[in-house]
Amino acid sequence: MIREYKTIEEVAGPLMLVRKVDGVKYDELGEIELPNGELRRCRVLEVNGSNVLVQLFESSAGINLAHSKVRFSGHGVELPVSDDMLGRVFSGMGTPIDDGPKIIPKASHDINGSPINPAARNYPNEFIQTGISTIDGLNTLVRGQKLPIFSGSGLPHANLASQIARQATVRGDGEDSKFAVVFAAVGITFEEADFFINDFKKTGAIDRTVLFINLASDPAIERISTPRMALTAAEYLAFECNMHVLVIMTDITNYAEALREVSAARKEVPGRRGYPGYLYTDLATMYERAGRKMGSDGSITMIPILTMPEDDKTHPIPDLTGYITEGQIILSREMYRKGYNPPVDVLPSLSRLKDKGIGDGKTREDHSGTMNQLFSSYARGREARELMVVLGEAALTPVDRLYAEFSDEFEKKYINQGFYENRSIEETLDIGWELLKILPRSEMKRIKPAILDKYWPMEESQS
Repeated sequence: MIREYKTIEEVAGPLMLVRKVDGVKYDELGEIELPNGELRRCRVLEVNGSNVLVQLFESSAGINLAHSKVRFSGHGVELPVSDDMLGRVFSGMGTPIDDGPKIIPKASHDINGSPINPAARNYPNEFIQTGISTIDGLNTLVRGQKLPIFSGSGLPHANLASQIARQATVRGDGEDSKFAVVFAAVGITFEEADFFINDFKKTGAIDRTVLFINLASDPAIERISTPRMALTAAEYLAFECNMHVLVIMTDITNYAEALREVSAARKEVPGRRGYPGYLYTDLATMYERAGRKMGSDGSITMIPILTMPEDDKTHPIPDLTGYITEGQIILSREMYRKGYNPPVDVLPSLSRLKDKGIGDGKTREDHSGTMNQLFSSYARGREARELMVVLGEAALTPVDRLYAEFSDEFEKKYINQGFYENRSIEETLDIGWELLKILPRSEMKRIKPAILDKYWPMEESQS
Protein backbone atom coordinates (compact mmCIF):
# COMPACT_ATOMS: atom_id res chain seq x y z
CA MET A 1 0.00 0.00 0.00
CA ILE A 2 1.35 3.43 -0.97
CA ARG A 3 1.43 5.90 1.91
CA GLU A 4 1.01 9.65 1.67
CA TYR A 5 3.00 12.02 3.85
CA LYS A 6 2.14 15.59 4.82
CA THR A 7 5.39 16.10 6.70
CA ILE A 8 7.31 18.35 4.32
CA GLU A 9 9.68 20.28 6.56
CA GLU A 10 11.66 22.48 4.20
CA VAL A 11 12.24 23.32 0.54
CA ALA A 12 15.58 24.79 -0.59
CA GLY A 13 15.94 25.24 -4.34
CA PRO A 14 15.58 21.81 -5.99
CA LEU A 15 15.80 19.97 -2.64
CA MET A 16 13.03 19.10 -0.20
CA LEU A 17 13.21 17.57 3.29
CA VAL A 18 10.42 15.17 4.34
CA ARG A 19 10.24 13.89 7.93
CA LYS A 20 8.68 10.85 9.62
CA VAL A 21 8.65 8.52 6.62
CA ASP A 22 8.91 4.75 6.75
CA GLY A 23 10.45 2.15 4.42
CA VAL A 24 11.75 4.62 1.83
CA LYS A 25 14.98 3.70 0.00
CA TYR A 26 17.76 5.63 -1.71
CA ASP A 27 17.05 6.60 -5.35
CA GLU A 28 13.34 5.81 -4.97
CA LEU A 29 10.94 7.71 -7.19
CA GLY A 30 8.22 9.85 -5.63
CA GLU A 31 5.60 12.42 -6.52
CA ILE A 32 4.34 15.54 -4.80
CA GLU A 33 0.66 16.44 -5.02
CA LEU A 34 -0.03 20.16 -4.67
CA PRO A 35 -3.32 21.47 -3.19
CA ASN A 36 -4.61 22.22 -6.72
CA GLY A 37 -4.04 18.60 -7.77
CA GLU A 38 -0.86 19.28 -9.77
CA LEU A 39 1.72 16.47 -9.60
CA ARG A 40 5.49 16.96 -9.54
CA ARG A 41 8.08 14.20 -9.56
CA CYS A 42 11.00 13.76 -7.20
CA ARG A 43 13.75 11.28 -6.35
CA VAL A 44 15.25 10.29 -3.01
CA LEU A 45 18.81 11.59 -2.64
CA GLU A 46 19.50 10.74 1.00
CA VAL A 47 17.90 8.71 3.80
CA ASN A 48 18.68 9.52 7.42
CA GLY A 49 16.55 7.47 9.83
CA SER A 50 12.96 8.57 9.26
CA ASN A 51 14.01 11.71 7.36
CA VAL A 52 14.56 11.77 3.59
CA LEU A 53 16.03 14.38 1.31
CA VAL A 54 14.46 14.39 -2.16
CA GLN A 55 15.30 16.25 -5.32
CA LEU A 56 12.58 17.71 -7.50
CA PHE A 57 12.47 17.08 -11.22
CA GLU A 58 10.44 20.25 -11.75
CA SER A 59 10.45 23.66 -10.11
CA SER A 60 9.77 24.00 -6.37
CA ALA A 61 7.78 27.21 -6.90
CA GLY A 62 4.24 27.08 -5.50
CA ILE A 63 4.73 24.13 -3.13
CA ASN A 64 2.72 24.72 0.04
CA LEU A 65 4.52 22.94 2.87
CA ALA A 66 1.42 22.48 5.02
CA HIS A 67 -1.02 21.24 2.38
CA SER A 68 1.12 19.37 -0.16
CA LYS A 69 1.39 15.58 -0.02
CA VAL A 70 4.29 13.26 -0.89
CA ARG A 71 4.07 9.57 -1.85
CA PHE A 72 6.82 7.18 -2.85
CA SER A 73 6.54 4.55 -5.58
CA GLY A 74 8.69 1.78 -4.07
CA HIS A 75 11.04 1.68 -7.06
CA GLY A 76 13.66 3.88 -8.73
CA VAL A 77 13.43 5.74 -12.02
CA GLU A 78 12.55 3.21 -14.74
CA LEU A 79 12.40 3.28 -18.51
CA PRO A 80 9.74 1.26 -20.38
CA VAL A 81 11.64 -0.55 -23.15
CA SER A 82 10.64 -2.13 -26.46
CA ASP A 83 12.15 -2.52 -29.91
CA ASP A 84 9.45 -0.04 -31.00
CA MET A 85 11.68 2.68 -29.51
CA LEU A 86 13.67 2.75 -32.75
CA GLY A 87 12.70 5.76 -34.82
CA ARG A 88 11.27 7.65 -31.85
CA VAL A 89 12.22 10.86 -30.02
CA PHE A 90 12.00 11.01 -26.23
CA SER A 91 12.52 13.61 -23.54
CA GLY A 92 15.37 13.26 -21.08
CA MET A 93 12.98 11.35 -18.80
CA GLY A 94 11.90 8.85 -21.45
CA THR A 95 8.56 10.45 -22.41
CA PRO A 96 7.78 10.46 -26.18
CA ILE A 97 7.92 14.03 -27.57
CA ASP A 98 7.53 13.30 -31.30
CA ASP A 99 3.70 13.37 -31.35
CA GLY A 100 3.69 9.60 -31.75
CA PRO A 101 1.80 7.10 -29.58
CA LYS A 102 3.08 5.90 -26.24
CA ILE A 103 5.43 2.93 -26.30
CA ILE A 104 3.80 -0.38 -25.35
CA PRO A 105 6.62 -1.71 -23.16
CA LYS A 106 7.86 -5.28 -23.06
CA ALA A 107 9.59 -4.51 -19.75
CA SER A 108 10.59 -1.65 -17.47
CA HIS A 109 14.25 -1.40 -16.49
CA ASP A 110 15.89 0.62 -13.72
CA ILE A 111 17.93 3.34 -15.46
CA ASN A 112 20.92 2.91 -13.15
CA GLY A 113 21.70 -0.53 -14.55
CA SER A 114 25.09 -1.93 -13.60
CA PRO A 115 28.57 -2.01 -15.15
CA ILE A 116 29.52 -5.19 -17.01
CA ASN A 117 31.48 -7.63 -14.86
CA PRO A 118 35.07 -7.67 -16.21
CA ALA A 119 35.08 -11.49 -16.03
CA ALA A 120 32.02 -11.59 -18.31
CA ARG A 121 33.42 -9.23 -20.96
CA ASN A 122 34.44 -10.20 -24.47
CA TYR A 123 37.43 -8.29 -25.86
CA PRO A 124 36.53 -5.63 -28.45
CA ASN A 125 37.99 -6.70 -31.79
CA GLU A 126 35.56 -5.87 -34.61
CA PHE A 127 35.64 -2.77 -36.80
CA ILE A 128 32.91 -0.09 -36.86
CA GLN A 129 32.99 2.15 -39.92
CA THR A 130 32.08 5.79 -39.26
CA GLY A 131 32.77 7.02 -42.80
CA ILE A 132 35.25 9.58 -41.40
CA SER A 133 38.85 9.09 -42.58
CA THR A 134 40.56 10.47 -39.47
CA ILE A 135 38.68 7.97 -37.30
CA ASP A 136 38.46 4.91 -39.58
CA GLY A 137 41.96 5.19 -40.99
CA LEU A 138 43.99 6.46 -38.03
CA ASN A 139 41.99 6.05 -34.81
CA THR A 140 39.77 3.10 -35.59
CA LEU A 141 36.60 2.56 -33.57
CA VAL A 142 36.09 -1.03 -32.39
CA ARG A 143 32.85 -2.71 -31.31
CA GLY A 144 32.47 -2.49 -27.54
CA GLN A 145 34.95 0.39 -27.20
CA LYS A 146 34.54 3.71 -25.35
CA LEU A 147 36.08 6.42 -27.54
CA PRO A 148 35.35 10.00 -26.40
CA ILE A 149 35.57 13.14 -28.51
CA PHE A 150 37.20 16.13 -26.81
CA SER A 151 35.97 19.38 -28.29
CA GLY A 152 36.07 23.07 -27.39
CA SER A 153 33.46 25.77 -27.10
CA GLY A 154 32.35 26.89 -30.56
CA LEU A 155 33.78 23.89 -32.41
CA PRO A 156 31.35 21.86 -34.58
CA HIS A 157 31.11 18.74 -32.39
CA ALA A 158 27.32 18.67 -32.90
CA ASN A 159 27.84 18.29 -36.66
CA LEU A 160 30.42 15.56 -36.07
CA ALA A 161 28.09 13.71 -33.67
CA SER A 162 25.30 13.84 -36.24
CA GLN A 163 27.64 12.67 -39.01
CA ILE A 164 28.76 9.64 -36.99
CA ALA A 165 25.16 8.78 -36.10
CA ARG A 166 24.14 8.96 -39.78
CA GLN A 167 27.08 7.13 -41.30
CA ALA A 168 28.20 4.54 -38.73
CA THR A 169 27.81 0.92 -39.77
CA VAL A 170 29.14 -2.52 -38.93
CA ARG A 171 30.64 -4.69 -41.63
CA GLY A 172 29.65 -8.29 -42.18
CA ASP A 173 26.99 -10.36 -43.89
CA GLY A 174 23.62 -9.09 -42.75
CA GLU A 175 25.04 -7.49 -39.62
CA ASP A 176 24.16 -3.93 -40.62
CA SER A 177 20.47 -4.80 -40.24
CA LYS A 178 21.20 -5.42 -36.54
CA PHE A 179 22.86 -2.04 -36.02
CA ALA A 180 21.20 0.76 -34.03
CA VAL A 181 22.17 4.18 -32.69
CA VAL A 182 21.09 5.58 -29.33
CA PHE A 183 21.67 9.33 -29.28
CA ALA A 184 21.51 11.28 -26.00
CA ALA A 185 21.60 15.08 -26.33
CA VAL A 186 22.22 16.53 -22.85
CA GLY A 187 21.64 20.20 -22.02
CA ILE A 188 21.37 21.39 -25.64
CA THR A 189 19.57 24.43 -27.09
CA PHE A 190 16.31 24.43 -29.08
CA GLU A 191 18.30 25.12 -32.27
CA GLU A 192 20.56 22.10 -31.69
CA ALA A 193 17.55 19.88 -30.93
CA ASP A 194 15.88 20.94 -34.20
CA PHE A 195 19.16 20.33 -36.07
CA PHE A 196 19.53 16.77 -34.77
CA ILE A 197 15.90 15.79 -35.32
CA ASN A 198 15.65 17.31 -38.81
CA ASP A 199 19.06 15.98 -39.88
CA PHE A 200 18.19 12.43 -38.85
CA LYS A 201 14.76 12.60 -40.51
CA LYS A 202 16.08 14.12 -43.72
CA THR A 203 18.73 11.43 -44.16
CA GLY A 204 16.57 8.52 -42.96
CA ALA A 205 18.89 7.80 -40.02
CA ILE A 206 15.99 8.30 -37.61
CA ASP A 207 14.64 4.83 -38.52
CA ARG A 208 17.50 3.08 -36.71
CA THR A 209 17.93 5.70 -33.96
CA VAL A 210 16.52 6.18 -30.47
CA LEU A 211 16.84 9.88 -29.69
CA PHE A 212 16.76 11.35 -26.17
CA ILE A 213 16.59 15.16 -26.00
CA ASN A 214 17.30 17.12 -22.82
CA LEU A 215 17.16 20.89 -23.25
CA ALA A 216 19.23 23.46 -21.37
CA SER A 217 15.97 24.78 -19.88
CA ASP A 218 15.08 21.40 -18.35
CA PRO A 219 15.81 20.68 -14.66
CA ALA A 220 19.30 19.56 -13.60
CA ILE A 221 18.00 16.25 -12.26
CA GLU A 222 16.67 15.39 -15.73
CA ARG A 223 20.10 16.15 -17.17
CA ILE A 224 21.58 13.58 -14.80
CA SER A 225 19.01 10.98 -15.83
CA THR A 226 19.21 11.43 -19.63
CA PRO A 227 22.48 9.50 -20.29
CA ARG A 228 21.25 6.68 -18.07
CA MET A 229 17.96 6.55 -19.96
CA ALA A 230 19.94 6.22 -23.20
CA LEU A 231 22.18 3.48 -21.80
CA THR A 232 19.17 1.54 -20.49
CA ALA A 233 17.62 1.61 -23.97
CA ALA A 234 20.99 0.53 -25.43
CA GLU A 235 21.32 -2.37 -23.00
CA TYR A 236 17.87 -3.64 -23.93
CA LEU A 237 18.58 -3.45 -27.69
CA ALA A 238 22.08 -4.97 -27.32
CA PHE A 239 21.65 -7.72 -24.78
CA GLU A 240 17.98 -8.65 -25.19
CA CYS A 241 17.49 -7.92 -28.91
CA ASN A 242 21.09 -8.94 -29.88
CA MET A 243 21.80 -5.72 -31.77
CA HIS A 244 25.05 -3.79 -32.18
CA VAL A 245 24.37 -0.42 -30.58
CA LEU A 246 26.36 2.79 -30.88
CA VAL A 247 25.66 5.22 -28.04
CA ILE A 248 26.53 8.86 -28.71
CA MET A 249 26.23 11.27 -25.78
CA THR A 250 26.69 15.04 -26.15
CA ASP A 251 27.57 17.03 -24.07
CA ILE A 252 29.06 15.29 -21.01
CA THR A 253 30.25 18.69 -19.76
CA ASN A 254 26.60 19.74 -19.33
CA TYR A 255 26.00 16.51 -17.39
CA ALA A 256 28.96 17.22 -15.06
CA GLU A 257 27.76 20.79 -14.52
CA ALA A 258 24.35 19.46 -13.45
CA LEU A 259 26.08 17.02 -11.09
CA ARG A 260 28.02 19.92 -9.58
CA GLU A 261 24.80 21.92 -9.17
CA VAL A 262 23.12 19.06 -7.28
CA SER A 263 26.23 18.54 -5.15
CA ALA A 264 26.33 22.23 -4.21
CA ALA A 265 22.63 22.19 -3.31
CA ARG A 266 23.33 19.27 -0.95
CA LYS A 267 26.19 21.28 0.59
CA GLU A 268 28.72 18.54 -0.12
CA VAL A 269 32.44 19.22 0.21
CA PRO A 270 33.61 20.15 -3.30
CA GLY A 271 36.55 18.56 -5.09
CA ARG A 272 38.62 19.90 -8.00
CA ARG A 273 37.10 23.00 -9.64
CA GLY A 274 34.02 22.63 -7.44
CA TYR A 275 32.99 19.26 -8.91
CA PRO A 276 32.00 16.56 -6.40
CA GLY A 277 34.72 14.19 -5.26
CA TYR A 278 32.77 11.24 -6.70
CA LEU A 279 32.80 12.61 -10.27
CA TYR A 280 35.20 9.85 -11.39
CA THR A 281 32.99 7.14 -9.89
CA ASP A 282 29.85 8.68 -11.34
CA LEU A 283 31.29 8.87 -14.86
CA ALA A 284 32.62 5.31 -14.56
CA THR A 285 29.14 3.98 -13.68
CA MET A 286 28.02 5.24 -17.10
CA TYR A 287 31.05 4.53 -19.27
CA GLU A 288 31.55 0.98 -17.98
CA ARG A 289 28.08 -0.03 -19.15
CA ALA A 290 29.52 -0.22 -22.68
CA GLY A 291 31.16 -3.37 -23.99
CA ARG A 292 30.54 -6.91 -25.22
CA LYS A 293 29.21 -9.70 -23.01
CA MET A 294 30.04 -13.36 -23.18
CA GLY A 295 27.02 -15.32 -24.34
CA SER A 296 25.48 -12.33 -26.11
CA ASP A 297 25.70 -11.47 -29.80
CA GLY A 298 25.00 -7.79 -29.13
CA SER A 299 27.41 -5.02 -28.16
CA ILE A 300 27.40 -1.44 -26.89
CA THR A 301 29.97 0.99 -28.29
CA MET A 302 30.12 4.45 -26.75
CA ILE A 303 31.19 7.86 -28.05
CA PRO A 304 30.82 10.45 -25.29
CA ILE A 305 31.40 14.01 -26.51
CA LEU A 306 32.52 16.78 -24.18
CA THR A 307 33.64 20.38 -24.49
CA MET A 308 36.84 21.16 -22.62
CA PRO A 309 36.43 24.41 -20.63
CA GLU A 310 39.04 26.88 -21.96
CA ASP A 311 40.35 24.04 -24.20
CA ASP A 312 42.07 22.61 -21.12
CA LYS A 313 42.79 18.86 -21.41
CA THR A 314 43.71 18.78 -17.71
CA HIS A 315 40.24 19.96 -16.65
CA PRO A 316 38.57 17.33 -14.40
CA ILE A 317 35.96 16.28 -16.97
CA PRO A 318 38.30 15.36 -19.90
CA ASP A 319 40.99 14.25 -17.44
CA LEU A 320 38.78 11.71 -15.66
CA THR A 321 37.09 10.66 -18.91
CA GLY A 322 40.53 9.87 -20.36
CA TYR A 323 41.30 7.58 -17.41
CA ILE A 324 38.12 5.52 -17.89
CA THR A 325 37.92 5.30 -21.69
CA GLU A 326 40.16 3.79 -24.37
CA GLY A 327 41.58 6.85 -26.10
CA GLN A 328 40.24 10.15 -27.35
CA ILE A 329 39.53 12.06 -30.57
CA ILE A 330 40.58 15.71 -30.13
CA LEU A 331 39.12 18.53 -32.23
CA SER A 332 41.49 21.33 -33.21
CA ARG A 333 40.69 25.03 -33.22
CA GLU A 334 43.57 25.54 -35.69
CA MET A 335 42.03 23.09 -38.19
CA TYR A 336 38.65 24.75 -37.75
CA ARG A 337 40.14 28.19 -38.50
CA LYS A 338 41.63 26.74 -41.72
CA GLY A 339 38.12 25.63 -42.72
CA TYR A 340 38.86 21.89 -42.47
CA ASN A 341 35.92 19.75 -41.32
CA PRO A 342 35.70 17.67 -39.25
CA PRO A 343 38.58 19.56 -37.55
CA VAL A 344 40.28 16.52 -35.98
CA ASP A 345 43.74 17.04 -34.51
CA VAL A 346 45.33 13.79 -35.68
CA LEU A 347 48.59 13.69 -33.71
CA PRO A 348 47.28 13.87 -30.10
CA SER A 349 44.22 11.74 -30.92
CA LEU A 350 44.40 8.08 -30.01
CA SER A 351 42.34 4.90 -30.13
CA ARG A 352 44.00 2.37 -27.81
CA LEU A 353 42.14 -0.54 -29.40
CA LYS A 354 42.67 0.41 -33.06
CA ASP A 355 45.10 -2.47 -33.67
CA LYS A 356 42.39 -4.97 -32.65
CA GLY A 357 39.88 -3.93 -35.30
CA ILE A 358 42.02 -3.66 -38.43
CA GLY A 359 43.78 -5.94 -40.86
CA ASP A 360 42.91 -8.66 -43.35
CA GLY A 361 39.31 -9.85 -42.89
CA LYS A 362 38.35 -6.78 -40.86
CA THR A 363 39.40 -3.78 -42.95
CA ARG A 364 42.29 -4.44 -45.37
CA GLU A 365 45.72 -6.01 -45.13
CA ASP A 366 47.53 -2.70 -45.71
CA HIS A 367 45.67 -0.79 -42.97
CA SER A 368 48.20 -1.14 -40.17
CA GLY A 369 51.22 -0.18 -42.25
CA THR A 370 49.61 2.80 -43.98
CA MET A 371 48.21 4.05 -40.66
CA ASN A 372 51.65 4.08 -39.03
CA GLN A 373 53.29 5.60 -42.11
CA LEU A 374 50.69 8.39 -42.36
CA PHE A 375 51.12 9.25 -38.69
CA SER A 376 54.91 9.32 -38.99
CA SER A 377 54.96 11.30 -42.23
CA TYR A 378 52.42 13.86 -41.04
CA ALA A 379 54.34 14.40 -37.78
CA ARG A 380 57.59 14.96 -39.72
CA GLY A 381 55.80 17.22 -42.18
CA ARG A 382 54.47 19.38 -39.35
CA GLU A 383 58.00 19.72 -37.99
CA ALA A 384 59.28 20.67 -41.45
CA ARG A 385 56.61 23.37 -41.77
CA GLU A 386 57.57 24.82 -38.40
CA LEU A 387 61.23 24.90 -39.44
CA MET A 388 60.21 26.57 -42.68
CA VAL A 389 58.54 29.39 -40.75
CA VAL A 390 61.66 29.98 -38.63
CA LEU A 391 64.47 29.35 -41.13
CA GLY A 392 62.82 29.74 -44.51
CA GLU A 393 62.15 27.16 -47.21
CA ALA A 394 65.70 27.32 -48.56
CA ALA A 395 67.05 25.91 -45.29
CA LEU A 396 65.13 22.63 -45.74
CA THR A 397 66.46 19.55 -47.52
CA PRO A 398 64.59 18.41 -50.66
CA VAL A 399 63.08 15.51 -48.69
CA ASP A 400 61.92 17.83 -45.90
CA ARG A 401 60.23 20.05 -48.49
CA LEU A 402 58.36 16.99 -49.74
CA TYR A 403 57.28 16.21 -46.18
CA ALA A 404 56.02 19.78 -45.75
CA GLU A 405 54.07 19.42 -49.01
CA PHE A 406 52.72 16.08 -47.78
CA SER A 407 51.42 17.59 -44.52
CA ASP A 408 49.57 20.34 -46.44
CA GLU A 409 47.97 17.86 -48.85
CA PHE A 410 47.16 15.47 -45.97
CA GLU A 411 45.14 18.17 -44.23
CA LYS A 412 43.37 19.25 -47.43
CA LYS A 413 42.45 15.79 -48.75
CA TYR A 414 42.50 13.36 -45.81
CA ILE A 415 41.42 15.37 -42.76
CA ASN A 416 39.10 17.73 -44.65
CA GLN A 417 36.14 15.81 -46.04
CA GLY A 418 33.10 17.81 -44.88
CA PHE A 419 30.20 16.65 -42.72
CA TYR A 420 28.23 14.94 -45.51
CA GLU A 421 30.86 12.84 -47.28
CA ASN A 422 30.72 9.18 -46.29
CA ARG A 423 33.98 7.38 -47.14
CA SER A 424 34.30 3.63 -47.02
CA ILE A 425 37.44 2.24 -45.38
CA GLU A 426 38.72 1.24 -48.84
CA GLU A 427 38.34 4.85 -50.07
CA THR A 428 40.14 6.11 -46.97
CA LEU A 429 43.05 3.70 -47.46
CA ASP A 430 43.29 4.58 -51.17
CA ILE A 431 43.46 8.31 -50.34
CA GLY A 432 46.27 7.49 -47.91
CA TRP A 433 48.25 5.70 -50.62
CA GLU A 434 47.82 8.60 -53.06
CA LEU A 435 49.16 11.02 -50.46
CA LEU A 436 52.10 8.79 -49.55
CA LYS A 437 53.20 8.80 -53.20
CA ILE A 438 54.17 12.46 -52.73
CA LEU A 439 57.16 11.04 -50.82
CA PRO A 440 59.96 8.82 -52.20
CA ARG A 441 59.36 5.09 -51.91
CA SER A 442 62.56 4.85 -49.87
CA GLU A 443 60.81 6.78 -47.06
CA MET A 444 58.15 4.09 -46.64
CA LYS A 445 59.90 2.52 -43.66
CA ARG A 446 56.79 1.50 -41.69
CA ILE A 447 55.14 -0.59 -44.41
CA LYS A 448 56.15 -4.20 -45.03
CA PRO A 449 57.92 -4.74 -48.39
CA ALA A 450 55.30 -7.26 -49.56
CA ILE A 451 52.48 -4.78 -48.93
CA LEU A 452 54.50 -1.99 -50.55
CA ASP A 453 55.10 -4.09 -53.67
CA LYS A 454 51.38 -4.83 -53.97
CA TYR A 455 50.06 -1.28 -53.55
CA TRP A 456 53.08 0.67 -54.88
CA PRO A 457 54.69 -1.40 -57.68
CA MET A 458 58.37 -0.78 -58.44
CA GLU A 459 57.77 0.18 -62.07
CA GLU A 460 55.31 2.90 -60.95
CA SER A 461 57.86 4.38 -58.54
CA GLN A 462 60.55 4.36 -61.27
CA SER A 463 58.40 5.96 -63.96
